[in-house]
Amino acid sequence: MPTLFPHLLVTGLYAALGYVFWRTNWARQAVDASHWLGWARLAVLFPLAIHAWLLVASSWANGTLSISVGDALSAIVWLALAVYALSSLRQPVDALQALILPIAAVAVLLPLWLTGEPMQLAASPLFLVHIALSLLAYALFTIAALHAGMMALFEKRLHSHDMNRALSNLPPLLTLERLLFDIIGIGFVLLTLALASGILFSEQVFGKPFSFNHFTQHKTVFALLSWMTYAGLLAGRKRYGWRGRTAIAWSLTGFAMLVLAYIGSKIILQLLLGK
Repeated sequence: MPTLFPHLLVTGLYAALGYVFWRTNWARQAVDASHWLGWARLAVLFPLAIHAWLLVASSWANGTLSISVGDALSAIVWLALAVYALSSLRQPVDALQALILPIAAVAVLLPLWLTGEPMQLAASPLFLVHIALSLLAYALFTIAALHAGMMALFEKRLHSHDMNRALSNLPPLLTLERLLFDIIGIGFVLLTLALASGILFSEQVFGKPFSFNHFTQHKTVFALLSWMTYAGLLAGRKRYGWRGRTAIAWSLTGFAMLVLAYIGSKIILQLLLGK
């Protein structure tokens, strides 16, 4: 049973640091704290490390991986904060940290509230590697899709000269774009490894050789379509300098394919095939 104190400690640290970043970026009379803002960026890594330890302790026990809804949501928010926190060490994305830190302060408590019936996973090393790669890739592309949606709103308001105060405090569009491609690049590597591990080690991972049955047919096809979409986006970025609306559209299309791979396959089985 997870103890309450470390969760409350991380919540308090996230909330305090969120207030710091809010005061320096979003407050009506923002304070100039450039002399110690670098320290604040490093300080985020401390509760982030404790949060990671809490997630591992909550989901791993006796050689078995057990993931509840609360664990999954908390892990996605942790990953988003980790991306922004590490990016802030080399890019001006403090305003994004001010937005995600309050969410993280609540998310760290979700494994305590949303316990439910956890998904039990066997302890086969290859299976756990495959699952870990898949979950990390899915989480990163979820973050990328939300990030792309924010960029789309930002760009639309920018072109229509209708920038409200909230959007005007966000980092420059080019900074957001570089961060989007950083997230997609890492997610693409993880998705490639997840697909490769699922296909090459299918017998060890799933207990039988890889085959196209009703389940794997839809899941694999949509996963490969998502992979090709992200590959096309990264290639277009490198060769033709794709950016702006083109990058956003391809990013959201790739995420839609990934959602169909992991969720749509279950809908097809249950509603269309009666499985």
